[in-house]
Amino acid sequence: MRILILPGDGIGPEIMAATRRALDALNGRLGLGLESEERPIGLAAHAKEGSTLSDKTLAAVEAADGAILG
Repeated sequence: MRILILPGDGIGPEIMAATRRALDALNGRLGLGLESEERPIGLAAHAKEGSTLSDKTLAAVEAADGAILG
């Protein structure tokens, strides 16, 4: 299962770091077959890609089995 991690702004990156550690621990212990990818969204994305929600990130959301927004 492919999970997209979208940290966002504010406390989102901090929360998503903890969420990612929890997902990695569960995946390792239970063998869930999770694969994760992180994409920028919000102000970080705007600074990097010129848009708060780039076409590349939107395509990644559509292709993923799930997405978690910080």
